[in-house]
Amino acid sequence: MIRRDWLRLAGGAGLVLLGEVLRRRSAHAEPAGIRDPGFGRARSVILVVANGGQSQLESWDPKPDAPVEVRGEFGAIPTAVPGTFLSGRLPRLAKLADRFSIVRTMSHEDLDHGSAFYLSMTGEYHPRRSSNPSPRPIDQPFVGSVLKRVRPTDRFPHTSVLVNGPGLVPWEPGPGQYGGFLGKDFDPMFVGDVSTDRLPVPGLAPIESLDSARRSERASLLSSLEGSAGSGAGDLGFSSRMLDMQILYRQAFAMLERPAARDAFQLDQEPASLRDRYGRHRPGQACLLARRLVEAGVPLVTVMWNHSNRGQDRYDDEEEFGWDTHNDIFQVMGRHLLPKFDQSFSALLNDLDDRGLLDETLVVCLGEFGRAPLVALEPRFAGATAGRKHWAATYSAVFAGAGVSRGSIVGKSDRHAAYPVSAKFAPWDVTATVFNALGIDPSSHYLDLTDRGRQISRGRPIAQLYE
Repeated sequence: MIRRDWLRLAGGAGLVLLGEVLRRRSAHAEPAGIRDPGFGRARSVILVVANGGQSQLESWDPKPDAPVEVRGEFGAIPTAVPGTFLSGRLPRLAKLADRFSIVRTMSHEDLDHGSAFYLSMTGEYHPRRSSNPSPRPIDQPFVGSVLKRVRPTDRFPHTSVLVNGPGLVPWEPGPGQYGGFLGKDFDPMFVGDVSTDRLPVPGLAPIESLDSARRSERASLLSSLEGSAGSGAGDLGFSSRMLDMQILYRQAFAMLERPAARDAFQLDQEPASLRDRYGRHRPGQACLLARRLVEAGVPLVTVMWNHSNRGQDRYDDEEEFGWDTHNDIFQVMGRHLLPKFDQSFSALLNDLDDRGLLDETLVVCLGEFGRAPLVALEPRFAGATAGRKHWAATYSAVFAGAGVSRGSIVGKSDRHAAYPVSAKFAPWDVTATVFNALGIDPSSHYLDLTDRGRQISRGRPIAQLYE
C-alpha cells in the first residue's frame, strides 16, 4: 500500500478496530504451546540482592589452584555435592549445596553500581551505562512492578514487597526499584529495618477505638476532601503529588482492612530460637520476614541483603557494610559479611524446605556484578589492605526451589573466575526465569499507561537450571 492508502485507512474505523484487537491480544496474550522448563512451578519468588557486587571468588566460585593474588585468603571447602566447592567462609551453605544450583557465568557490560543495580532490578540496561544515575519517572519498571501490571495478586494488598530497603547506591536510593513509567501505583511496598523491637510498619498497629465503621467514615471524609481539592483553586486534586498521596492512602486503607496482611509483619510471633537462627541483624530478620510474606501470599518479595552497597570505608557500624569491597576485602568479608550471609541465607533455605515451601517458591540471590580476579590495593579508597575492583565479565547467581535442580553447577568460568568458558547469562535471563517460574510467558507483552505494548522480558529462562 502507498502512503495515501494508509492515511485514508487511518481516518476510518478499520484502524480503530485493528488497534483494539492488538490491545486485547497484547493484554491477554497466551503463552506459547511449548513451555520452557520450570514454567508455572512457583507461587512466589524471593529475590535476595547482594547490593554492591558480591565477589564470586570469595563465595560461589573459588579457585583454590589459582595464584594467591587471584584466589585470595579464604580457600575452598567441599560441599554436600561431590566435586563442588564453596568459599571456606560459607560452611553452612556448603552443607546445603544439594538444595540449590549455582550459575557461574553471569555476565554483562555495565561497570558502575547505579546503572548495574538498575540492570539487575529491571533486566534492561540504563541509557547511561557505567554511571550512577538517580531514579527517573521514565525509567524501566522494576520486575515486581511489571508483575503487578501483568498479574496483580488478590492474596495480599501488594503484589511486590521490598524488605530492608530501599537499596542505597551508595547513600541515595538507586534506580530500577520503582514503578518507573508505570507510575507510583506500581512501586513495591517498601519496608525498612525489621531487626529492631519496633513494628516494621508502625501505621499498621491496631487502634482499639478505631473499628471498621470509623475507618470507613474516615475514608469517606478523605474522599470528600480530595474531591474538594480537585475542584478548588489550583486543582490540587490533579497535581502529581496529590495523586501520589491518593495512591498511598488507598494502599494504606487496603492494608488496614486485611488483618492477615498486618499479621505477616509481626516477627515477634516467631519463636526466639528461629529468630536467632536467622540472625538478629538487619539481613537475617529481613530474610525471616520474606518467608512470612511468602506464607501470606505475596508473589514477589525482594530482600536487600544489605541496604547500602558500601560503607566499610565510611562507617564503623557493620550493619552499614555492603559488598563494594575495593579495599580490606578479606577483613570485611571474613569477619562481617560472609558469616552473616552464611547464617541468614542458609536459614532461609532450611526454613522454606522444612515447611514444604521451597517446592513452590523460587529463591534467587545475585548482586549487580562480581569482583575482579586480581587482588590489589586501590589508593582512591580508604583501607590499608588490598581488595577487588568491580567486575561484570563473570560473576555468580544462586537459584533454589520451584523445580530448580538441586546441586547443579550451570556454566564454567576460566581458572581465574574472570571470563566464561561456556554459555553465559545476563540479568534479563534472570527476569525471564522469574516470570517463567510464575507461569507468565516472558516473551509476551503488557500495556503501559499509554496502551503501548511492552515485552515482559527480552531474556530467555535459564533452562539449564532445570536439567
